[in-house]
Parts: sequence; structure tokens; C-alpha cells
Amino acid sequence: MTTRFNYRHLYYFWVVAHEGGMTKAAARLDVAVQTVSAQVHELEHALGHQLLRPAGRGLTLTEAGQAALRQADEIFRLGDQLPELVGQTARSAQAQRLVVGLSDGLPKLAVRTLLEPVTALAGLRLVCHEDNFDDLLADLALHRLDVVLADRGAPPNPNLRLYSHPLGHSPMAWYAPKAWESLARSGFPASLDKVPVLLPSHHAAVRLRLDQWLERNSLHPQVVGEFDDSALLKTFASGGMGVFPATTMIHDELTKTYQVRRIGECTGVEEYFYAINTERRAQHPLVQKLLSVHR
Repeated sequence: MTTRFNYRHLYYFWVVAHEGGMTKAAARLDVAVQTVSAQVHELEHALGHQLLRPAGRGLTLTEAGQAALRQADEIFRLGDQLPELVGQTARSAQAQRLVVGLSDGLPKLAVRTLLEPVTALAGLRLVCHEDNFDDLLADLALHRLDVVLADRGAPPNPNLRLYSHPLGHSPMAWYAPKAWESLARSGFPASLDKVPVLLPSHHAAVRLRLDQWLERNSLHPQVVGEFDDSALLKTFASGGMGVFPATTMIHDELTKTYQVRRIGECTGVEEYFYAINTERRAQHPLVQKLLSVHR
């Protein structure tokens, strides 16, 4: 049967043993001598053995007391180390946990590329939340997120101290599934008026630039789908629903994963990528690494 005792009683005994008597222990603990004596007697009662015995004007340890003191020394040594150990563990866990907000119009394959500088780190716990841009900025300001990845910088707002860091940009091109590749490639870009087209919704910053490109080229395609989620757009496109624009930075993965082919350039149109956080100089070590690599 396991002996149960109170660690406060053990602590009082430990102080008495090191101070060499009840009076000195009471002075160190700033309590009455009677309180110290009662605590030690409670410990002896719980353990079933006498730990201290009178020796002249003071006290000495019995053999059982010597064994108890050796164990108490180890217990309180470990106790002294506990705050630092917990602090180090908490700091380490925080450093290896990255909570990222993803703007809903951001290409998912591009997100993976942007996060590659940190995703290869051992022990990383990556938490991603996808939402609309404004809600993500609000969560960031409330420190629910470490960083937001978006296709635009944060707008000026005196109530929100947010800082936008450019991560890069990439040209856009047009892609087609096998069912529409031949027709879309022939006479491009005029051919876009002859095939169904899928576009990102107006939530995506690049949508305005795409509309302007179509207008400059006097194109009026049949838009058969608009999507907030770029991955959903590509999924429908790969199933043969239509032709679509995408950033060329993900060309290899795009053609391999969705079995589509590039049919022409979207000249002059680029997609931009930003990391947004709440400090001019990022404090989170993983955000620092992310920014330094892309910088």
C-alpha cells in the first residue's frame, strides 16, 4: 500500500533538517515554532517512523530521517528546476507552433510553396485557418493568428496596427483540361471566347486584373463558374468544366495534380503574395524565418 503524505509537511521537515532545529526553521519560514513542530509530527505519523530526535539543545536525524532527507533533497531540487523546465518547454512549443490565416482566394498550391521554409522543420505544428480577408485581419489583431497569408496587403486602418510584408509575385497563365485544350490553344487568346471559362470570384485580388486583361484583349468569354476556393476551381476544371487562369509558380504541380496544360500567357497580369502580422519586425521565430527566406 502506497504511503500518502503532505508535501507541505515534508517541506517543513526539510527546512528543520537543514537549519538544525525548530526555532531556526520557524524563523526562516516566518511561522510559530509550534506550527513547525506540528507539521513535522504529522509527517512522522504519515510515514510511521520518527525522523528527528533530541540531541543536546538541538535535534538530530534518525536513520529514517536521514533517508527522508536524502529523498526530500532530490524532490525539492527537482521542484526548483520545475519553473525553468516548464518555461523552456512552453517557449519551445510556442516557437514550433505556427497558426496561419489563409485568405480564401489564395491558391492552395502556392500556399504550400510559400510555407516551405518552415514546413520542413522538425517538431513543427502547423495550424491553418481559411477565411475571408477581413475576418482574418480581425483575428490577427486579436492575436488569434501568428500571421496571415493573402493576395494583398492590409489596408490602412488606424484601429488595427498591421504590417504587410511582400513575399513575391508570379505571372498568370491560362490552363485547359484535355477536353478543351485543342480548341483553346488554337488562335489564343481570341479562342477564349469559344470555350467555357472558370474564374476566381471577386474575393480574389487578381480577379480585377484578369477582368481588365480580358477587356484589353476585347474578350467576352462565357464564364461558367466563379469560385472563392482556388482548389475547388481547379478540381472542376480538371473534370472538364472549362479553361482557367492560374499562377505559373505552381505550374509543375498544377499540370501533374490536375492533368491540365498551359495554353497561353496572361501577359501583364501577376498574382501577389503577402504575409501580414502585428509587428513591424516579426517576433515569432517561424514568422521571422518565413519573411527572411522570401525577402
